[in-house]
Amino acid sequence: MNILDKSIELNNLYDLYQNLLTEKQKNYFESYYFDDYSISEISENLGVSRNAVHDQLKRTVNKLYSFEKNLKLRNQNKKRQMIISEMKELNKDKKIADLINELEKVE
Repeated sequence: MNILDKSIELNNLYDLYQNLLTEKQKNYFESYYFDDYSISEISENLGVSRNAVHDQLKRTVNKLYSFEKNLKLRNQNKKRQMIISEMKELNKDKKIADLINELEKVE
């Protein structure tokens, strides 16, 4: 997996599981992955060592993967989207299309 794919994957996991992280973890993650700050810049901004930033990011990433391993929300979301797509292809009745659109709004 290349760096871009990993970054996209982590952003998707963050979207799903950010509420399970501490404010500190969110702050480090968002600074690094969203704001594109380097580890050095984050350490300077927060007044901590670069090693502390690196360790915190590593722990946060591991937590995100652990959440997905245990809760499987991303996997369930992918399956749900596949089913919706298949239903749209098989749709012969306008009523089904309306129900599918309502289901998508719930996402």
